[in-house]
Amino acid sequence: MAARSGGLRGATVADSTICFIDGQEGILEYFGYPIQALAEHSTFEEVVFLLWNGRLPTESELAALDAELKENRDVPVAIWDLGRSLPAGVVPMETLRTAVSVLSAFDPDGDDNSVEASKRKATRIQAKAPTIIAGLYRISQGNDPVEPDKSLSIAADFLRMLNGEAPSETAAKSLDVGLVLHAEHELNASTFTARVIAATASDMYSATAGALGALKGPLHGGANMAAIHMLEEIGKPEAAEAYVMEKLDRHELIFGFGHAVYKTTDPRAAFLKVMSEKLGIESGNTNYYDISVIMEEVLMREKGLNANVDFYSASVYWDLGIPIDLFTPIFGMSRMSGWAAHILEQYDIAKLIRPRLNYVGEHGVEYVSIAER
Repeated sequence: MAARSGGLRGATVADSTICFIDGQEGILEYFGYPIQALAEHSTFEEVVFLLWNGRLPTESELAALDAELKENRDVPVAIWDLGRSLPAGVVPMETLRTAVSVLSAFDPDGDDNSVEASKRKATRIQAKAPTIIAGLYRISQGNDPVEPDKSLSIAADFLRMLNGEAPSETAAKSLDVGLVLHAEHELNASTFTARVIAATASDMYSATAGALGALKGPLHGGANMAAIHMLEEIGKPEAAEAYVMEKLDRHELIFGFGHAVYKTTDPRAAFLKVMSEKLGIESGNTNYYDISVIMEEVLMREKGLNANVDFYSASVYWDLGIPIDLFTPIFGMSRMSGWAAHILEQYDIAKLIRPRLNYVGEHGVEYVSIAER
């Protein structure tokens, strides 16, 4: 039998102007803008405009998008009824995926896939996602949802709706930067899923729900949840090296290290590492940051592996007081902006994605009736 391969590693399946990655040099750009510049100088709302329009906004354009996003933060009561009807123990990624599907029934643009209608749908999904994530989590904990405060940014209002009180400026800024860093990353598994669905001429909600299903997997968006569980298991910095070495000896996967594209430092991880240290110092507890640094040093020494975006985002979200089950939904909340950009681009291409498999099985197998098997 022929050797099997998979993962489409190295395969190019589409032309795009949205995102550029150089895995050898550690470069990530959105529409040509280096991620470092965007993370330092732009808000998440500004990056949303960039991803959907291919350029940075003017002040008036940003104000208009910001107002539209704020106006659409409210969600139908049916979403809260859905949350209260679900059995205990349903993970937030499942409720988010289901809620996005339900939202489509309330969208006045329906199956209209025109550019104008699709951008309106993208705006509604992006605006409502923070409200949904925070509100459904509160319902799962026996609390009522907190209404949006439309004077706040997406990041600040999400933390307020989740915790019931306004976040510090540092906390809001840290989450905002995290959203910028996670917004887009070329043809990853969830984005590819979104484009495949959009290529069938299905709607923005279907493509987004499918992308959320892909993001849920621990080998994709769920890796940051796995990373924080590792830090919890290690417990203290002096136990970090032995933990890593034991994992390596048993050939077990260590989440948050290595990347399918980057062969050097993930530029997003470098930003998040600095944020993790800063938040740890401000909270008076750098324990998880200290463990992370040791793990990174050991894995670089032993295997030449760099930390990826999932690794340091775990400790950042932990320091922000975000429940572990919400790490991946927040990833999705950010990446919805990139998914929408790719869905819009795929609509413009208007061509079905239909690759082929390389069949490596048997041929001409003789059929035997059920009585003789």
